[in-house]
Amino acid sequence: MTVGHLVLADGTTFVGDSIGADGVVTGEIVFNTAMTGYQEIVTDPSYAGQIVVMTAPHIGNYGVNRQDRQAVIPWCSGLVVRSISRRDSSWRSEGSFARHLKERDVVALSEIDTRRLTRHIRETGSIPAAMGSNIEPAELTRIATGAPTMTGLDLVSTVTTDKSYVMLPTHDPIGRVVAYDFGIKQAALAALTARGFEVIVVPASTTSREVLAHDPTGVFLSNGPGDPEPLKEAVGAVRDLLGKIPVFGICLGHQILGLALGASTFKLPFGHHGGNHPVRRISDGTVAITSQNHGFAVDLWALTHDAQPVRCGLPSGDLLPSVVISDFGEVVPTYQNLNDGTLEGLECRDVSAFSVQYHPEAAPGPNDASVIFDYFKSILETA
Repeated sequence: MTVGHLVLADGTTFVGDSIGADGVVTGEIVFNTAMTGYQEIVTDPSYAGQIVVMTAPHIGNYGVNRQDRQAVIPWCSGLVVRSISRRDSSWRSEGSFARHLKERDVVALSEIDTRRLTRHIRETGSIPAAMGSNIEPAELTRIATGAPTMTGLDLVSTVTTDKSYVMLPTHDPIGRVVAYDFGIKQAALAALTARGFEVIVVPASTTSREVLAHDPTGVFLSNGPGDPEPLKEAVGAVRDLLGKIPVFGICLGHQILGLALGASTFKLPFGHHGGNHPVRRISDGTVAITSQNHGFAVDLWALTHDAQPVRCGLPSGDLLPSVVISDFGEVVPTYQNLNDGTLEGLECRDVSAFSVQYHPEAAPGPNDASVIFDYFKSILETA
């Protein structure tokens, strides 16, 4: 087994076994707390530019298959695990995960103390890192310290589709949705087509005029990687669409909608990555366990004269404003993260637009939040 090294920008070094492709990669180091779903995670375009650390100790048990992938190719910069399974066992398996990583040129390390690494990330925050084999740790340190941070990085342009394409409904057709591809997952497209929507997937640079030329029933803003602040074209297009057609955003799409409304975003210390994040619906206090993958959050306080409260201790409702005024009327927070109190959803009262920070399509994760797609469907049916 070839020895591999992982070096963080602060010089912290880990030694393990290379189980993926040869070479050296850089990226922001993040940890994911999902117990399963490793194939969905490495193929999620939202992980572009990131080295993913799996906190579950044993990865690869059930192999891989074509149905679980969220994109044709893996998008994460690299993968770090405690232990890789030497055999796969599942009636759905079409091959081993380790072989899958090698065949698709994913640099990956096993036999890493992922518990110590995760604790370090929680203390220092997500920082750049470099990893690979057949290279001296000192050289990896130099590479890691020179790697860009995620703040200010436009990664959407690297993952979005080059041209528009159409997905047909898998049930009785009820309308047409234009879906902005900021790094869209196959599960999100399946959630829309399963509810009777013809989906026209368009590049991230598509203008509002081009969207409206499709005569859609509604607009979907997908998930995606990187910092939302540099995406000026997308934010401007959404501003032009607000009040003209219903808009629904998830993850990065939620952040883009927030920016279009005039709010701001900020970098989280180590983000939310996993399939077990509790989210409270503000209207009735019910809690859903959600799948999440993001490093930035929307700050609705930017639309008020008050500063964002300091988040410490148990999260409470007063960490979010009850209502804010935007250029498009009133906006209310709809969901709150119960781990750190950050905003997990918003809705406009005067125009038809809403969004959630989490992944209602899961993949991987629980299906508690899939009803959000039903809510979008109900809005379009009555629009």
